[in-house]
Amino acid sequence: MNPVDIIEGNGPAILGQPHGGTFLTPEMAEKLNEHGCEMADTDWHIHRLYDGLLPEVTVVEAKFSRYLIDANRDPSGNSLYPGQNTTELCPTVDFEGRSIYQKRALHDAEPDAAEIEIRRKNYHAVYHAALSEQIERVRNKHGVVLLFDCHSIRSRLPFLFEGELPDFNLGTNNTSTCDPKIEQAAIEVCAGAEGYRSVLNGRFKGGWTTRHYGNPANGIHAIQLELAQRTYMEESAPWIFREERATKLRIQLKKLLSSLEKLVTTLT
Repeated sequence: MNPVDIIEGNGPAILGQPHGGTFLTPEMAEKLNEHGCEMADTDWHIHRLYDGLLPEVTVVEAKFSRYLIDANRDPSGNSLYPGQNTTELCPTVDFEGRSIYQKRALHDAEPDAAEIEIRRKNYHAVYHAALSEQIERVRNKHGVVLLFDCHSIRSRLPFLFEGELPDFNLGTNNTSTCDPKIEQAAIEVCAGAEGYRSVLNGRFKGGWTTRHYGNPANGIHAIQLELAQRTYMEESAPWIFREERATKLRIQLKKLLSSLEKLVTTLT
């Protein structure tokens, strides 16, 4: 299994998709309990949702499950949200705070430091090597790059946040990962999307990808969008894609991506 699928486009935008994969090694799959096997925290259908919205866009898509290793976490293991509930580089609980591993009689099935390092080298590092290469390729071609990190999550997860999540959750790590014009354009498009609610730098401020690569002074403008999954699918197993909802949502996503792609080329 190739850990990463890459579509190379000639435009200035890159779609990062770190959480849509479901691959698990056989050794890990054997250690998961019923919650782990469900893989509920996957960004279900994310590639399908964004497919075809921008001509000539580059896509970097992880094929492995975030339960194997989370490609949007700091590889050092440091928390992105100190003091708040979150999941680890190699998660041991799901977004409801439930263990995803079986408890063995003699030892815990959770990965130790050596196993985490193996996963980091074989999956996390491979994904980010591919993403880094595409960022440099696109920046060399256009002098600038828009890195748009695509995510989705269930709307109600008390372990992570109170209440119901807005539909569009934009993250720029408090306006540090992209030019303010990019941020403002994203806010305006999302706020103008009829029937949807949006927020900037709320519970989700951008993960490690956005924070690590975003460098507007050097022409790399990164922004994350965390979608509430109710906008395009059913939020419980078997995670059905709802075509009518998705068609409506894709109109707004196309507006957003097109606006940001056009704007970023003026920032060279």
